[in-house]
Amino acid sequence: MTESEPLVLEERRGGVVLLTLNRPERHHALSAALNAALDDAFSRAADDPEVACVILTGSGEKAFCAGGDMLEMSGVETQERPRRTSSAIARPASMPMPVIAAVNGYCYGGGARLAIACDIRLAAENATFRLPGAEYGLVVAAATLPRLVGAERAKELIFTARKFTAAEAHAYGLVTEVYPQAELLPAAWALAETIASHSAAAVRETKRVIDAATLSAEASAMEDEANRRLRGSPEQVDRFRDATRRVTGR
Repeated sequence: MTESEPLVLEERRGGVVLLTLNRPERHHALSAALNAALDDAFSRAADDPEVACVILTGSGEKAFCAGGDMLEMSGVETQERPRRTSSAIARPASMPMPVIAAVNGYCYGGGARLAIACDIRLAAENATFRLPGAEYGLVVAAATLPRLVGAERAKELIFTARKFTAAEAHAYGLVTEVYPQAELLPAAWALAETIASHSAAAVRETKRVIDAATLSAEASAMEDEANRRLRGSPEQVDRFRDATRRVTGR
């Protein structure tokens, strides 16, 4: 990506918007700047009454989103941070229209939370997933993963922080379909266009009802509160710095 290219690319076809994370040199790790750009892109789609469905993916073939920017979060690198407190990671769940994640490559940590917050997940065969919160001293996706894979599998994946493949994600119920890399985006477009061809009002109301039946605001608040207590503790800081050195060498 050159400095002139936006951090989030936007493409529109009829009632479908494709949002593409565009920070390939860091595997689309969510820096403050990328978080702000993605949140703004979601806001534009949410405010447009003609948008019936959103697709979210990462540019290139290596990564959907590798999670939070570890160098920025650990203070190794300092960047001018946009003035906002909202996080784009949870934003897909509050969008009025469906959001489809087209997961291509790494889908780790905050990137996995971002995909889990989407309504439907499709994956390329090379996609890999990991929820490393327990390793880093934080709670990641405990409020949202169980509705997709069940409580026991969610505990196993979060407690162990192990990496798992697209095929495993499909078997667990985290993704609905797995495609060869070249077929992933065409499949996402086709699915989104089918959704967009139906009653937008009915689809939006259906999303609202299903989420009310399966998402727990209390559990999400508990996860947020737990992380407020854990983040910044001596153990959490040491664990995150060790992980940053292992991942980045810095």
